[in-house]
Amino acid sequence: MSSVLYDEPGPVARRRERIGSVIGAVLIIALLALAFRYADQRGLFGADRWDVLYDPPKNQSVEDVWRSMIVVGLGATLRAAVVAAPLALVLGLLLAMWRTTSIAWLRAPATAVIELFRGLPVLLMMLFGLLGFGWDAFSSVVFGLTVYNMAIIAEILRAGLASLPKGQTEAAYAIGLSRWQTLLLVQLPQAVRTMLPSLIAQLVVLLKDSSLGFIVGYPELLRAMQTNAQYFGQKYYVALFVLGAGIYLIVNISLTRLAVWLQRRGGAKTSGKVARDATLPPVGGPGGAAAGAGGTV
Repeated sequence: MSSVLYDEPGPVARRRERIGSVIGAVLIIALLALAFRYADQRGLFGADRWDVLYDPPKNQSVEDVWRSMIVVGLGATLRAAVVAAPLALVLGLLLAMWRTTSIAWLRAPATAVIELFRGLPVLLMMLFGLLGFGWDAFSSVVFGLTVYNMAIIAEILRAGLASLPKGQTEAAYAIGLSRWQTLLLVQLPQAVRTMLPSLIAQLVVLLKDSSLGFIVGYPELLRAMQTNAQYFGQKYYVALFVLGAGIYLIVNISLTRLAVWLQRRGGAKTSGKVARDATLPPVGGPGGAAAGAGGTV
């Protein structure tokens, strides 16, 4: 099937694409081989550099190492994300609704708040909470994650609202719905469904940004990695950081797959509803309104 955006590639273009793909794959494999060779020359694959994960030194047990990484470190990371994510979603939703108002002088403060917090680094907000407000590390991390991500989520939802056809709003007004009823019942559900992958991706960013909490003294996963590496010695840095990176990847890939599943589920429900509506008989029976009209004298 041809695309409306570009012409289908011909035989020459497809051959060039295959050649380019093969060359790219060979280059990537070569770079990976060089990286593994360099790591092997540095002794990074030696058993004495990885035994901290299965036989740690200094009279520590395997349970202590894994508990400090998963239960303590990952637990603190998830705790901050679980508190900050709902706050960012709710505040972002309110900001998006505020910014879409038709009154300019009411819309201006919401625009200013979004642009302000969207342009400030997350770490600066964490430090402001710690040093400016005198909060503890956990509250400072949650504050920084919330105010930054609420601005991004507000922009995501605003883009979703702007992408909806204007005819739906006009139809809602035509049946007597108010501005807020139209926004809450018609526009927002569709905007959230449309922008769901972007929202989940932003929550993944929120989870990763929680690693900045180690700068303000919050004992999250990166802090646990650093503490273990400093305690066991420099030669275990690679093993511990690989473990931490693997934990981050598992959590973030799981969230990404959740986004894909939710999107497919929403698409399947919408397709099923459209199919059911298409199979309903017209009003007035098989003959519809015309049959009813023809039967009257």
